[in-house]
Amino acid sequence: QVQLVESGGGLVQAGDSLRLSCTASGRPFTSYTVGWFHQAPGKERKFVGAVSWSGSITYDTDSMKGRFTISRDNAKNTVYLQMNSLKPEDTAVYYCAASAIAGAVAVDLYAYWGQGTQVTVSS
Repeated sequence: QVQLVESGGGLVQAGDSLRLSCTASGRPFTSYTVGWFHQAPGKERKFVGAVSWSGSITYDTDSMKGRFTISRDNAKNTVYLQMNSLKPEDTAVYYCAASAIAGAVAVDLYAYWGQGTQVTVSS
């Protein structure tokens, strides 16, 4: 069992930056791929990116790859999502999740989820 807690969300203006944190407890954190997802009101939860236990990183789209950066600090059991040049369309609840499958992208492959943190970007 892995417990995940996200933090760092908030209300910002377009063009601002935020860094979200996902801190894990429970089973060894280094065994898991940790992914970030976002879910806007009335929409399905979507993959943002993930970092595997080896440090390999996958992003959803080229635009996110240019603005969002994922990193992990295994010593702190924490994964970060640095979001730059935020846009109003980035407004969503952001979740981190853990999967035992390397490179997992699909929501269904993630067994453990945090409670989410709200990010609101005003224009």
